[in-house]
Amino acid sequence: MKVALFGKNLADSSPKDLKDLIGCFKQGADTLYLHQNFKEVEKSLDILNSLSIDYFSSYEELDTSFDFLISIGGDGTFLDSTLLVRDLNIPILGINTGRLGFLSNTATSEIEEAIGCLRSGNFEIDQRSLLRLDSESNLFKAQNHALNEISILKRDTSSMISIEVKINDEMLNTYWADGLIIATATGSTAYSLSCGGPILMPGGGNFVITPIAPHNLNVRPMVIDDDVVLKIKADGRADKSLVALDSRSEELLNQEEISIQKADYQIGIVQIDKHNFINSLKAKLNWGLDRRNK
Repeated sequence: MKVALFGKNLADSSPKDLKDLIGCFKQGADTLYLHQNFKEVEKSLDILNSLSIDYFSSYEELDTSFDFLISIGGDGTFLDSTLLVRDLNIPILGINTGRLGFLSNTATSEIEEAIGCLRSGNFEIDQRSLLRLDSESNLFKAQNHALNEISILKRDTSSMISIEVKINDEMLNTYWADGLIIATATGSTAYSLSCGGPILMPGGGNFVITPIAPHNLNVRPMVIDDDVVLKIKADGRADKSLVALDSRSEELLNQEEISIQKADYQIGIVQIDKHNFINSLKAKLNWGLDRRNK
C-alpha cells in the first residue's frame, strides 16, 4: 500500500495522534510519503527513525501509483488536500483533529481501525463533484477548482454589490446582496447552509445558488442542474469584489466575467464503517436528538 500523509496546522494536532497514525504503517509492507509540513515535527516524532520515509510537497510529486492520501486535521485541511490530488484519482481519508468534521469524519480514536479497513478493502469511496472557475485573467491558475463552493463577496465597502448571473447564456437574475454562493452538494452543508440554502444529496446531479443577505426578500436559494454553465459579473461602489474558492480568495475586478461549471474530474472520499453522508448529517447536526428527553 502506497500512502501520502498530509497535514497543515500540525501544531494543533496531538503528537500522540500523529504517532498513532504513522505507527500503523510500522509493521506493514507499506510505502509512506509525508508532506513537507511534517519535517518541522520530525525530531519530536521518534517513530520516524524506524521507518523509511519519503517526502512530497506538491501535486507534481504525486502520481496515480498512490493508493490513498490521508488528511489529518479539520475540514479546511481536507479541502487543501484536494489541491494535491486534483485529477489523479487518489482517494482521500480524513482524520479529524478539528471541530465539526463533515469531510474529515474519522475520529482519532478510530485511526487503527481505519488503516485496517484500507488494508482489507473494507471501505467505500464516495465520489464528489467539484466546481471549476475560468476567467480572462486566469484567476487561481491551475488551482481553479472548489469542492465546497465558489463565493462572490463584497469588499472594501459596506454597500451591497450587484451580481449578474446567466445560465447557459440566458439571463437568470441580477442579485443585489452582500454576495453569492454557488455550492456543490458537498458544500451544501457548509457556507450555503448558514445562509439558508438547502442540503443536497451527493450524487444527485445538482448545485445550489444561494444569495448572501439579498436586498429583495423574494430572492431565494435555487437548485440547478450540475451540467449548466454559469456566467457571472459583479459590480459595486468599490473597484473590486472578492471571489473565493473554498478557503482561497482572489480580487475580482468589476465587470470581469467569470465562468463556473462542473469540473471534469471528481474527488474520492474514503468512507469507513458507517461514516456516510446521512450518518454525518445526523451526528454533526444533532438530528434526532430531543433535549426535552434529557
